[in-house]
Parts: sequence; C-alpha cells; structure tokens
Amino acid sequence: MRLSLDSFEVYKPKYCITVMSHIRIAPIPVTHIGWGAAEKLIDEVKKFSTGKILVVADPVLKQIGVIDQVFAPLRNGDQQFDLYTDIIPEPLLETGQKLVDFARKGNYSLVIGIGGGSALDLAKLAAVFLANGGNVEEYLNLTGNKILQKKGVPKILIPTTSGTGAEVTNISVLALEHTKDVISHDYLIADIAIVDPQLTVTVPAKVTAATGADALTHAIEAYISVNANHYSDGLALQAISLISGSLREAVANGQDKRARTDMAYGSYIAGLSFFNAGVGAVHALAYPLGGQFHIPHGDSNAVLLPYVMNYIRNSCFVKMGRIYQAMGGNTENISAEEASIKCIYSLAELLKDIGIPDSLPGFNVPLSALEQLTTDGVKQKRLLARCPMKLTEKDISNIYASAFSGTLIR
Repeated sequence: MRLSLDSFEVYKPKYCITVMSHIRIAPIPVTHIGWGAAEKLIDEVKKFSTGKILVVADPVLKQIGVIDQVFAPLRNGDQQFDLYTDIIPEPLLETGQKLVDFARKGNYSLVIGIGGGSALDLAKLAAVFLANGGNVEEYLNLTGNKILQKKGVPKILIPTTSGTGAEVTNISVLALEHTKDVISHDYLIADIAIVDPQLTVTVPAKVTAATGADALTHAIEAYISVNANHYSDGLALQAISLISGSLREAVANGQDKRARTDMAYGSYIAGLSFFNAGVGAVHALAYPLGGQFHIPHGDSNAVLLPYVMNYIRNSCFVKMGRIYQAMGGNTENISAEEASIKCIYSLAELLKDIGIPDSLPGFNVPLSALEQLTTDGVKQKRLLARCPMKLTEKDISNIYASAFSGTLIR
C-alpha cells in the first residue's frame, strides 16, 4: 500500500537514541506535512519569543508571489521580517559567507528558510553562525578545522521542491572550485519543518525531474548503505515506492495534486532515511560533476545513478531486487540477480521518461574532464565509505567512463 495523505501533521520530540552500537535514530524536527501545511507557519512563529526575523528565500519565489502568499499572515499580524534573496542554485562557499556576514549584522532571533535545497542549506548556516565565530570555510568537512559549538537561533524550513530533504537533515552543501563540501552537525537540524506540496505545483518540469531524481537517489543510496538498518530500510523502501510511482506524473502535469503530494511525502521520508543511513558513491561522484560544471545537484545524481548502481550491483544485488519490487516490478519466478539487473534498466527508463540526459555529454562534459573528476571523486571519502563496494580510483574512473559513453558495463 502506498502512503499518500492529503493532510498530516507529525509532532516528534527532538531526541537521539542509540540502539546497539551502529544504529542511530536521528533527531526529527517538529513537522507539518500535507496540502495547505504552510498555513501553520504563523502559529509556529508565535511560539518563539521573536524579535527580528530573517527570511532566506529563492529569489524566484518573490517574483511569482509565493513569498507574499506564505508570509501574508505574518505581515497582517504586524510581524516584520527582513527578506534575503541574494542566493544562487548550487551556492558557492562565498555565497554562504556573504549571507552569514549579513545575518551577523542583523541581530536576528529566528531564521526562516523557504525554497529549494540551496535556500534551506543557507538558512541553516545563517541560523547557526549567529552563535558561532569564524568563517564558514573553517567548518568544512574536507578542509576545515573547527566544529560548531553552539546551536544558534531557531530555524523554520519550508521546502518548495520535492527533492533535497534539507528540511530534515543536518548538513549544508557548498560548491568549491572543483567539487563540493559540507558542514555537518546536528545543530543544523531544523526546529520546525513545514512541507506543503501545494507550494510545489509551480515548479517547472525540468526542476521537478531533477529534484525528484535527487530524492530517489537519497532513498536508494540509504537503502544500500553499509550503515543501513531496519529503521532506515523501511523509510527508504516507502520513499522509493512513492517517488517512482508519482515522479512521471508530477513532471508531466505539475498541477496533479496526488502526484505532488506523493512526491512531497517521498522526498521527506527519503530525507529521513539518508539522514540515518547516509548516501554513498552516487553523491561522491556527483559532487565533482556539479562543482566543475555547475550541473544542478539532482541532475548530477540522476545521470550517474544507473552507472554507479550497475557497477556495484554484485555487492548489493539482493537489495536491488527489493528496490525493483518497490518500484512496482514483478519478481516472481526470477532470481535476485535477475531482479537486480531489471532494477538498473527500470531506473534508466524512469530517468529517460522524465527527460534526464543518459550520459555525461548530454551535460556538455568533455572526455578530457574525466581524469580530474576521478581525482576529485576519490577525495569524497566520507561518502565513499558508505558504499557497499569499496571503490578504488580505477573503479571510479571506470564509472565516469561508463557514464560518458552511455554504456552499462561491469
């Protein structure tokens, strides 16, 4: 049975439980999810002893009237806020630092992020760095030497795409010269998440496809992660079912309420799954692709997904058969290995149906770039460590080569 509800609120205490030594149940923000959930914003804002509020938003949301729509109750209640829209997709380290510098001058007591994953990740940084000194660069995973010491001010996150899961994760992603890096800490977790699929109906088909593929990748990589557990597996399979069953419809008809609702739930649940189990090799190889060629994160994941999964298939073919089942595939009278092969081609077919190019040249990536992509991909050790197959530099080179030629090889 597929989970699909029109209105649903989840209230979860923020806690962390360790069961055995390797299973971590992540803190979950108080969440309102369902059609029209954005109406809950004013009630949540009132719960905080608010002074000045900073709203970090995708600039397009102001242009199309979404900001006026969502924040009208605040204005009508004489609750003033400053709107910051100087952000870009796949934000650079400099973008994050510029926002942090702005926020520090404002003495804000609440930060609200609204938009896609980039806006939400930047809002997290603004809230946390109001209470932590130094530059953003000093806290990066790959090269930084500092750890966040204070939580910062409360933050409310409102996604307007169904993809990143940023509203329930503890990371902020920033683009560097050749790759991407993250700041990771539980202080980055939202206090409140508001997931309203009604806010996604104006998202263009191309963006719907890329963000939806991103969410699907989150769920798949969480499911095959070496850190997966029964908790994350249940979330991941439900997310795979919801997303694979509704993404085509959401891309073809953005006004489809059922498809948009299922995608919103699927993205949210996928976020919970990968927060607990992590993502792996697809993301590791997508980071350099996005960093060097400024390809949207969802597209970077999508174009690599079939090739990575095909290459590592022998290390997780049983689980890949279950992924195929979750996508609606019939596994009667076939082996787990056969089901895993069908899984690869089902993924490739889905991505083709939603308009994702099936090879790197489709994103204008030249053959000459593969060597540098490989060099930078190897550096993503945090992500590669979660892959069920230990990938060498040669393996990574082979995957990029396969994605360039458009040939599924092993």
